Amino acid sequence: MTFDAIGIAGSAMTVHRKWLDAISDNIANINTVTSSDGAAFQERFILAQAGEDGGVFVAGTVQGDAEGRMVHEPEHPLADADGYVRYPDIDLGAQMSSLIMAQRGYQANAAVVDRAKESYQAALQIGRG
Repeated sequence: MTFDAIGIAGSAMTVHRKWLDAISDNIANINTVTSSDGAAFQERFILAQAGEDGGVFVAGTVQGDAEGRMVHEPEHPLADADGYVRYPDIDLGAQMSSLIMAQRGYQANAAVVDRAKESYQAALQIGRG
């Protein structure tokens, strides 16, 4: 049972870490500019799926919309003839909320691993005693 808890929490930590990686990518590229005829940076989303062993795993990633948002910046070197450039359509507030959730999930699962390890060590001490 202890090893199950460690495995399940460990798999969740992996999913949360990949989620944190995707969020950090999204935040880092929130101001990435492309020309109006190019595709905007596409926000990444992580798809998690329940495993048969009780854990979870990353089932894949989904890309956001490449349409982005057009901004009038005629002085920008990538601006088209009408003065427009393309930015990703990423909401910083939503990214920060997701960041907090992913971080808390990672921390909670790390705590489960620590508690399970302590329980296992206590059981070993009882067995030796």
